[in-house]
Order: sequence, then structure tokens, then C-alpha cells
Amino acid sequence: MLAWQVTNTGEPRDVLRANEIPVPEPGPGQVQVRVRAAAANFPDVLMCRGTYQESPPLPFTAGVELCGDVVALGAGVSGFVAGDRVIGMTVVPHGAFAEYAMLDARFAFAAPTSLDDAEAAGFLIAYQTGWFALHRRTSLAAGETLLVHAAAGGVGSAAVQLGKAAGARVIGVVGGPAKAEVARGLGVDVLIDRQVDDVVAVVKSVTGGRGVDVVYDPVGGAAYTQSTKCIAFGGRILVIGFASGQIPSAALNHVLVKNYSVIGLHWGLYRERDPEAIAKAQTELTPLLDGGALRPLIGEQLPMSEVPAGVQRLADGLTVGRVVFRA
Repeated sequence: MLAWQVTNTGEPRDVLRANEIPVPEPGPGQVQVRVRAAAANFPDVLMCRGTYQESPPLPFTAGVELCGDVVALGAGVSGFVAGDRVIGMTVVPHGAFAEYAMLDARFAFAAPTSLDDAEAAGFLIAYQTGWFALHRRTSLAAGETLLVHAAAGGVGSAAVQLGKAAGARVIGVVGGPAKAEVARGLGVDVLIDRQVDDVVAVVKSVTGGRGVDVVYDPVGGAAYTQSTKCIAFGGRILVIGFASGQIPSAALNHVLVKNYSVIGLHWGLYRERDPEAIAKAQTELTPLLDGGALRPLIGEQLPMSEVPAGVQRLADGLTVGRVVFRA
């Protein structure tokens, strides 16, 4: 089969190579799937660069998330039959940017019937991350104000929708007019274009100087610094990732003086530490999806032949919503 593999580390456009490799066979607890669509995620970028928290041995087939059809089951797996349309996270080294991939059966779920293949491929990680951040690492309450950085991105757009579903007032921060238009379509209550607006000044103005209750930050760098300047007394800053490439340092005296919390989320660790929580979150997300409160934002649908270019655009911050590759 054809697979996009990483054989040395670097920028995605430079290290992703199309190779012919054998179709992987499912091991115990695994589900073999034929890929329908695979979504690009920032961990794909970091794994190409060799800087992710979990660095798989080289070579490996990239792509951590997909929608596909069940082909075969490994030992001990039940609840699926051949032909089932499923979503899930892949098992390294058998990633999603290929004709066939492998899923951990514990984290494979029936694909939502209301979503097409591209939307289904981009649902699991973004919305699970948002759900764990907003409803497990903290408890976002109706009437609170939520600030979302990169609100037009894949992870940010999911957080906007989850915030609105929770009854929060949502402030979305984006970069540029095209992304601003997308964020408006998501229903943000206040839109800030960081390229022309002073983020801190706008937040203080629209909150009467109080600041925001919760910040959702997948960006890091300057975005985190802005967050510390406009977080409310007793507020919570959720650290989701560092898409800017800059990992900030927390000034703990400032945390103390303003009495706010800095909360980290590495969603992937729940696969090891509390796998049942992932299945529970999926059951809680499903009614919101079925009710129309959630809908993955798909910015680009590309053929699998364009994996290196598409993942590189994500790495360079040039994407809106999710980039999905169709088989």
C-alpha cells in the first residue's frame, strides 16, 4: 500500500515521503481500517519535527486521526464488524496518511451519521480536547466569559462551539480578515483581529475592566502573555499547546497577585491514565453534535497526494479550520 512516512525529522514538506509498504495486520486490541479521510493535527507537525511529547521511532506512517471502514479485528476485539464506518486515533507506526491504518479499539467509535467523511475525520481530537479542557480540567459555567485564541483554527473553532453550547459569552481572537469572517460565522460574541486590534484593550473594554473568566490557549507565546493581562480575578488560563512555536514561562508572582490558575491539558495522556474518560466524553459530545451545536469546521479537503503540502500549511499557520485528506 501507499503510505506517507517520516524517515528523518524536519519540516513536513521535507520529511514526508510516499513509500510502498505492506498492509499492516491488526495486533491484539487493534482494528484495521481502510482510510476514507484523515485530518491533519498539530501533533503531526511536531512528530515530523521530532519535538512531540511522544516521539515514535523512525520510520513511521504519519497521521493521528481518521475516518475509515473496519476491515479486520485483532485478538480480543468485539463490538465492530467489517464494513463499520468508524473514527479514531491511530496506533503508531500505522498512521492515517495511508490506504490502511490501525486504531486502538478502545478509542475507536462509530462515525457520526450526521457528518460526512471529512467532518467525521476531524471530529474526535478537537472536540475531545475542548471538552476535557472546558469541562474536566475546569468547569466552564453558563454566563462566564471565554476567550479563545486562534478561534478560526481547528482546535479553536471547536472550543468556540463548545463554549457557546455551555452558555458562555465567547470572545474569539484571530489573525486577519479571512479568519475574522470565519469566526463570525461560528457565532463569537466579540471578535478581535490581533493584526489590527489591541487584544488586551478590547477585552478590558467589553468586560468593563474585569477581564475574562477562562482563556483557551493553543498558541502560547505572545497569546499567553496577553491572557495574563486580561484574565479576571479567580480566572483560569487553559494551556492547550504552542502553535506559535514559543513556549512561555509563567511568572508565578503574577499568578499569585492576580489570583488566577494556569491549567495544562495533554489530552493524549488520558489514553494511558484514564481511557474510560475518553469514551464517557464521547457519549457527552454526541447529543451536542446530534442537536446541531457542534459541526467540525473543514477549511480544506485535499487528495492524499498533497499530504506534505497540507501539513506544512498547518505548521506555518496558514490554515482555517481543519485540513482533511481524502482517500
